[in-house]
Amino acid sequence: MQNIFKIIKSKIKIKKNAEIIALSLLLLITIIFTTYYNYSKQKIFNNYKNTINNVYLKKTINHILNNLEPRFKKIEHTVSSGETFNNILENYSVKKDEINIIKKKLMTDVNINKLNTDQKFSFVIDQTDNKIKEFTFKISNTEKIFLVKKDETNKFELKNIITKLDKDVIYKENLILQSLYKSATDKKIPPNIIIEFARIYGFQVDFQRDIRKRDSFQIMYEVYKDKNEKIIETGNIIFANLNLSGEKNKLYFFDKEGSVGHYDQNGRSVKKALMKTPINGARLSSPFGMRKHPIDGFNKMHRGTDFAAPMGTPIMASGDGVIIKAGWCGGGGNCIVIKHNSTYKTVYAHMSKFAKGMRSGVRVRQAQVIGYVGSTGKSTGPHLHYEVIVNGKKINSQTLKLPSGKILKGKERELFETKKIKLDVLKSEKIIGLN
Repeated sequence: MQNIFKIIKSKIKIKKNAEIIALSLLLLITIIFTTYYNYSKQKIFNNYKNTINNVYLKKTINHILNNLEPRFKKIEHTVSSGETFNNILENYSVKKDEINIIKKKLMTDVNINKLNTDQKFSFVIDQTDNKIKEFTFKISNTEKIFLVKKDETNKFELKNIITKLDKDVIYKENLILQSLYKSATDKKIPPNIIIEFARIYGFQVDFQRDIRKRDSFQIMYEVYKDKNEKIIETGNIIFANLNLSGEKNKLYFFDKEGSVGHYDQNGRSVKKALMKTPINGARLSSPFGMRKHPIDGFNKMHRGTDFAAPMGTPIMASGDGVIIKAGWCGGGGNCIVIKHNSTYKTVYAHMSKFAKGMRSGVRVRQAQVIGYVGSTGKSTGPHLHYEVIVNGKKINSQTLKLPSGKILKGKERELFETKKIKLDVLKSEKIIGLN
């Protein structure tokens, strides 16, 4: 009996040992497999990492990405002088039938055959077939026409988008310590308002000789704001005053049809045929008359007026007219000649470059930027050489007597006096913060 128990006990022990061995083997296999798996995983990760960090692969991917173009491309275009709607879109490879469809849609609201210089429009083009997906034509800062092509019909849908703007009036004043332009920009007055200010005073003020240190200016101008109080566009200068050596030079904006413009306190229009100086912030460096030529070295008649100014300073047309030359003028370098009427011509020489669209036959407005100060041709430094030609004879632009402007009379004068009082009251309210 005892022997039977021994045998049974021995078998149980063997079974337990077998189970222990089996579990040990299983554990060993698991460890080996896990180790191999982790090793393989790390190896794969390292290979992946090395591949990603491969400098040649990176360059290849970057090259591909840099040369990939999106299907849809937005194009913004500003019309230059002489451009037509057709040739603009044809330059972007838009087909004629597509152009005609867009023109037909737009013609109900705008004369697309007569584009104004600086007119802006934009469009989204599908680069797979060069067809236009969207087209936006800006009529003004408050209105634009929007065309969008519907996928289901492949036809354009037209929308008139009008942005409501609120008119406000801004008043600024400052002492002139360096230049009018610097004093105005210090007060964050928009550049177009500064240019307009210089223009309306340019008929009676020589900005190089008449302005003294600690002279001052006052200005009140219109702005148009969106719902977020952001200024979208500027309007008219409705009041201006230039204090020169203690003398006030007040100007008021009068907008009666047929007499729109700026007038002095006596109702006399400031507008004349030509401005005295076609450049702002310059100094008179060489007057009209006999002088020793800075390059040739001998005495010679200087039949123009030189204004020294930094390179790139804008040059304005001194009056309305047509450009009869825009090109190289020998010793005058890059120059523009403007014919204003049968009596007056003006010359602008030594320009660094012409303003966009300036060429022979182009009509320009008074105070329009036509080019930029340079030192081309026979020149010792950046300046504008300015000439005025009267009936074929070159004369001194600084002593030229031009006809006085229009004087308001009768009913117009009464309306002007009323407008003047209102503007003076508004100015006073702005100064003390009531408006």
